[in-house]
Amino acid sequence: MTTRCRICGSNNLFEFLDLGFTPPADQFLREDQLRQPETHYPLTVLMCEECSLAQLSYVVPGEVLYRRDYPYESSITESGQLHWDEFAETVCKRYSISEGDLVVDIGSNVGVLLGSFAKQGANILGIDPASNIVRIAEKRGIETWDEFFSLRVAEKAVREKGNASVITATNVFAHVDDLKSFMQAVDILLSKNGIFIFEAPYFGNLINFLEYDTIYHEHLSYLLLKPIIKLASQFGMEVSDVLERDIHGGSFRVFISRIGEHKINERVQKFLRRENNSKWSCPATLKEFSKKVNRNRDELTSMLNSLKSSGKKVAAVSAPAKGMTLLNYCRIGPESLNFVTEKSTLKIGRYCPGVHIPVLDDDALISNQIDYALLLAWNFSEEIMNNLKQFRERGGKFIIPIPQPRILT
Repeated sequence: MTTRCRICGSNNLFEFLDLGFTPPADQFLREDQLRQPETHYPLTVLMCEECSLAQLSYVVPGEVLYRRDYPYESSITESGQLHWDEFAETVCKRYSISEGDLVVDIGSNVGVLLGSFAKQGANILGIDPASNIVRIAEKRGIETWDEFFSLRVAEKAVREKGNASVITATNVFAHVDDLKSFMQAVDILLSKNGIFIFEAPYFGNLINFLEYDTIYHEHLSYLLLKPIIKLASQFGMEVSDVLERDIHGGSFRVFISRIGEHKINERVQKFLRRENNSKWSCPATLKEFSKKVNRNRDELTSMLNSLKSSGKKVAAVSAPAKGMTLLNYCRIGPESLNFVTEKSTLKIGRYCPGVHIPVLDDDALISNQIDYALLLAWNFSEEIMNNLKQFRERGGKFIIPIPQPRILT
């Protein structure tokens, strides 16, 4: 259980959201596991009154989350690939990364981002604790160490590869419990004028657009810029720039370097002023957010029940971790959805954690004559809908659950 803030150490934490007890969102089940006990953990969120870091009240061990047949692959959608290519190209140009400069990606997954850096001529290394995912990355030609990032691993990387000009952690930084040890390891690995860049969903978007489904046990922290600046200062570092990005429902890209090594962009102060004026971390704002979450659940389940009672066939499209939070919190099971479809072969043939809905291939939408498709990966809704042309042509309609349930023709 979390009793102190992982950034500032304060025990002034208050709970503002309770999503009940859910299993880890990426633990998709085989058929033979359906009758076995399934561990559910509390999914409640706390706000630190001192530094404004939102964080889960309960930390599930990393060995449970990542070492057991982890099924998540970094987005290889067209929009996802464009995002990673833009990331690598922008960073290499901005920081004059030349051939042979080392780029290390923490939580590198199948190596999509590192592949983009390799196209720019960089020397690359991935570090990831999910053994099955590491094997996929290595088959793609991405050198990847099967490890949790730590002080020991950072020292090993320096011995074998030298210091890194760039360290990245996309959709990983918010997964880290011990952020202070993590930053110590970054400090060891990073070259004197190197840059550490992480990308994560932005807490302001979570509040503004009711993105409560992005809360699950892998995401331990929900980030504003204010607590990140406080964390960086503890290690002789500073935030030199911050950018907003559309991916994953609205993310921010944060650039951290040693104090004085890189000019601080005026965007940093603009971000801080907006956060101070927004009142996103105030109890009244968060209390109202919680009420809206409850209302969303009631509206979505009412819509699905109405469609089913009128004889319509409903399925869900895509099975991201955020979708598992939505299904479990709203208690949407096989009685509401015939199945969930997926493109990832790591999930097809399995069952959604907690609610036990079968995961099938996208072709099942047509063969089962589904009328309505609930888009769980709503952050890629436009691309998904374009890909399901045949479903649309035969009259299929899409349901977007966030921020307000609505049907698109």
